[in-house]
Amino acid sequence: MLLTEDFKPKIFALVDCNSFYVSCERAFAPALENRPVMVLSNNDGCAVSLSKEAKALGIKVGTPLFQVADLVKKHNIQVFSSNYALYGDMSRRVMETLAWFSPEIEVYSIDESFLLFDGLDVDLEKYGKVIKNMVQQHTGIPVSVGIAATKTLAKLANRLAKKYPHYDGALNLFGEQDIDRFLKLVKVEDVWGIGRRYTEKLNLYGIENALQLKNLADYWVRKYLGGIVGLRLVEELRGFSCISLEQSAPKKQEIMCGRTFSRPVASLRQLEEAISTYTTRAAEKIRAQGSNTSLVHVFITTNRHKKNEPQYGNFAVYKLPVQTSFTPGIIRCALKLLRIIFKPGYRYKKAGVMLSGLVPGNERQLNLFCPKPSAKREQLMKAVDTINSRWRRNMIHLAASGIKPRWAMKREMLSNRYTTDWNELLTIQI
Repeated sequence: MLLTEDFKPKIFALVDCNSFYVSCERAFAPALENRPVMVLSNNDGCAVSLSKEAKALGIKVGTPLFQVADLVKKHNIQVFSSNYALYGDMSRRVMETLAWFSPEIEVYSIDESFLLFDGLDVDLEKYGKVIKNMVQQHTGIPVSVGIAATKTLAKLANRLAKKYPHYDGALNLFGEQDIDRFLKLVKVEDVWGIGRRYTEKLNLYGIENALQLKNLADYWVRKYLGGIVGLRLVEELRGFSCISLEQSAPKKQEIMCGRTFSRPVASLRQLEEAISTYTTRAAEKIRAQGSNTSLVHVFITTNRHKKNEPQYGNFAVYKLPVQTSFTPGIIRCALKLLRIIFKPGYRYKKAGVMLSGLVPGNERQLNLFCPKPSAKREQLMKAVDTINSRWRRNMIHLAASGIKPRWAMKREMLSNRYTTDWNELLTIQI
């Protein structure tokens, strides 16, 4: 790679929350510190977040709860259902704190963000520790900070800062002269962008760590690691920034909302409530990114693991005459599709809706044979979204979604929504 005389390397930082869901629970229950804690997936199925104490007992992310029931009892592991309202609000608080340290920030996921430190004339490692301490002080969430000249190296530095306690939660690799000694510590499967399939291929050729990956010849990378995409990844390991900061998330081309039911559903009425609920959520998401949908997909399926029960699954798609984000209209279409594919006599385990063919709201293609979309409908949806965002989800919703659905997600070990519900505020006895 040729560099011009005025080339200035960028400075990226990745801030990642440690065991985020567990940390959110501990922030409001200090007695959980140093105790094994597990947070479960939808319907209280599998572990999705574990404290280091729980990991030390041999539990891994993705382990079903029933397989470790004896360990839970023996070691008094504290188990929680996923509290998405709490986690989402705590994530917002963490990101607002991080925004103080850089005007250029990319929220990469619910628990991690990239920051750009270009032009910052400070001791970067000390600055990373300041960030770590400030987030902990303001939110109660522990984080790790990795700093480097590329996003991939920042990811790698973050992983090392989290893994090795002597870094005290922050590691700066920017300007590091012997960066190879750090690359050698990271397994190739832990490199950002290397999935299971590429890991197997690389291991087959004896490539087991990030240093070996960095030293691969360009022609080999192009041939075996996805062409230019793989080459960008390797160049990032070499210290050349190829992946820029995305301060605004790219708009999605399709949005799906579906869930596994807490118990099998056999009636059409309950399936209609579920499909209406999922359609409502998907429509909210497309409006949030300023889009309209062209295609509505609906699917239902039974539990394929129940070999002793009759099995059935199907889907249907409908192309809308005019792109829209109007929830009642999309629900009306989704329910028609559901009635087409529904068959009585089966116990359905999962259903869902996908909205695709998304187009920007100001680029809608009108139809000569359909009325022009109503501005009042758009204003109505905007008002509903504002109220639901301000107070709570489903504060206003359509009756088609049901009142107290029996198919709703099972969350028997749910903690309080300490920051978003007046009735569940933290109480302290003095």
